[in-house]
Amino acid sequence: MKAIAEAPSKAIITGEHFVVHGAWALAAALPLRVRVEVSQAPSLAIRSDRFEGRDSPELRPVSRVVEGMARQFSVTPSVRVSISSEIPEGAGLGSSAATMVAVASAFSRLHSLGLKVDELVRCSMVGERFIHGRPSGIDPTVCAYGGVVLFKRGSKPRRLSMDGTRSLIITYSGEKRSTKGQIGRVSVMRERFPGLFAMLAGAVSELGFTAAEKLRQGDMEGLGRVLAINQAALETIGVSNEAINGIVDLLGSLGCYGAKLTGAGGGGSVVAVAPKAKEKSIVSGLSARGFETFKVKVPTEGVRSWLER
Repeated sequence: MKAIAEAPSKAIITGEHFVVHGAWALAAALPLRVRVEVSQAPSLAIRSDRFEGRDSPELRPVSRVVEGMARQFSVTPSVRVSISSEIPEGAGLGSSAATMVAVASAFSRLHSLGLKVDELVRCSMVGERFIHGRPSGIDPTVCAYGGVVLFKRGSKPRRLSMDGTRSLIITYSGEKRSTKGQIGRVSVMRERFPGLFAMLAGAVSELGFTAAEKLRQGDMEGLGRVLAINQAALETIGVSNEAINGIVDLLGSLGCYGAKLTGAGGGGSVVAVAPKAKEKSIVSGLSARGFETFKVKVPTEGVRSWLER
């Protein structure tokens, strides 16, 4: 008997970094997914299609999640964990969060723990803190719940309801980044310029609600303007870079309504919105210039798990 779980990736539409310090943020689950299989074994063994060995640095957070859940619920941690992923590492698309959520979900399913979505998020945060230091929790929340979510640290997530689907364009810069390092950089900026940071955090928090309403209405041009404003705030706190700014400008020149970095910054990915008639040519234009670019539809399903013999 084995338990299988799949969890989606994510893109933060507004509010990254500021969400760590109490602002509201808006994020969406994306259809790129992580798949995790968990079965009983003589001891804890972890295999990934990207990394080998339970003790490899990249897989230690998985051990933390499994061992933490085993202690909490008085079950054996002796399982075999197999991980395969469609999500690029270090791209700002929630690869680690999706993995931790899927591991927690599969482990819960194997041991019939019956954990609810918020409990899976809590269990997955053990691994996320090991990786990122002081994350807000938005990534595993969106990967677990799915859909489009308004999130504030310490508050109940608010899922956005809308008719039909909306398109986002995601472009990977090709530059990996460290979320922990970027969070630390922003914390230093906040300490040096507390008044400026508080002003920006309040404005970005309001942008989250504006973005949610624009997305709900299907006003993608209005959403694009919101993305542009948020990108300016992220540039102000120093988490954008030349590569990201170049992609944002390129997307604008090809006809996007607006674009911004998504995730920790310092590399990673860009999220954009565009007129439907131009989406295909924009994706082709970025791809022709060597950038991994794709269109996604939101909302998409959150984590799910099942048993197989």
